[in-house]
Amino acid sequence: MATATTGFLLVNKHFQVEAFQNKKIYQMKKAVKDEMRMASASSRRKTISQEYGVWKKHFGRVNAATGEERQKLNSWKSNISGGSGSLVQDGLVYRQNFLVRSFEIGFDRKLSLAALTNYLQDTALEQCRVIGISADGFGSTPEMSRQDLIWVTSTLQIVVDSYPSWHDCVEVDTWFYPSGQNSVGRDWIVRDGKTGCTLAQATSVWVLMNKKTRKLSKLKEEIRDELAPHMRNCDPIIVKDRRKLLRLDVDTADFAREGVKPDWDQLDLNQHVNHVQYINWILEIVPRSFVEHHKLSSITLEYRKECTTDSVLQSLAKIVKNGVRHNSNDKVIELEHLLLLENGSEIARGSTSWKPRDIPA
Repeated sequence: MATATTGFLLVNKHFQVEAFQNKKIYQMKKAVKDEMRMASASSRRKTISQEYGVWKKHFGRVNAATGEERQKLNSWKSNISGGSGSLVQDGLVYRQNFLVRSFEIGFDRKLSLAALTNYLQDTALEQCRVIGISADGFGSTPEMSRQDLIWVTSTLQIVVDSYPSWHDCVEVDTWFYPSGQNSVGRDWIVRDGKTGCTLAQATSVWVLMNKKTRKLSKLKEEIRDELAPHMRNCDPIIVKDRRKLLRLDVDTADFAREGVKPDWDQLDLNQHVNHVQYINWILEIVPRSFVEHHKLSSITLEYRKECTTDSVLQSLAKIVKNGVRHNSNDKVIELEHLLLLENGSEIARGSTSWKPRDIPA
């Protein structure tokens, strides 16, 4: 009986200590956030750099720790970083690992492009949350929330060198940077979690939209000041293709599908169809026989209009290039894509590049 009582007291003491530690961590994070809200952009950048240095020094002890000490440090690090990811490169880059799950792979046992794009979106939102600028919605800053503004994707370009397989671990880095007067650029690098080899790269441009009027808005100085301490000074990771995406001629399309209707589960928190679903609609009309012998190597999208569950769409595609590019062993087939509302308004323009599969599926 004495042993059971002693065990109970030890467990109870453990939870008391853990609760105390969690309270201290919460108070520390809140104090840093409150301090940053009142500080200037330059001061916030300095604070972030200092906090990152403290965390990095503290986390460095994990390599030398053993047993219970290692477990406590990992738990503390998890609370600070958000659990599934962490800040690197002076706190300006967010890194998160993903394990490829069975429902994220296609018939070829490789990660689907839609699942990969979900990884990109998830890391973008997690970075905003971890650095403390996400007030509500999808990465909306406090000032954006006060002005009823949300982020919407303007352009997205993804280049894939190799698709990971089921149970592979992938590492995703993301960061954002200034892009023009009224937009923000965000890029990603996707690496093999074991080898560090680059699997894919992506670049995008985000703009502001008023949640009530559904019209685009300027990137005002107050919002830019919130973002400035967390931005990298860099260029897009992918050199933009200078060829303009032209409107596909409906009458000359090689593939078409009409009567496409969004479902409720395809809406996001901003009450419009998530931009990842556009990729699914574009790829669904590509013939299976084509996909069985070719793999998607790149996709470029220009988002022109939002759509909701009341929308009825038409998806069109056309083969625009079929030949040899770069070298004699690199046969690339390019397609143009167009998503339209039934009244003829454009939802999105796009292009895809396909390479022959090494082994026929």
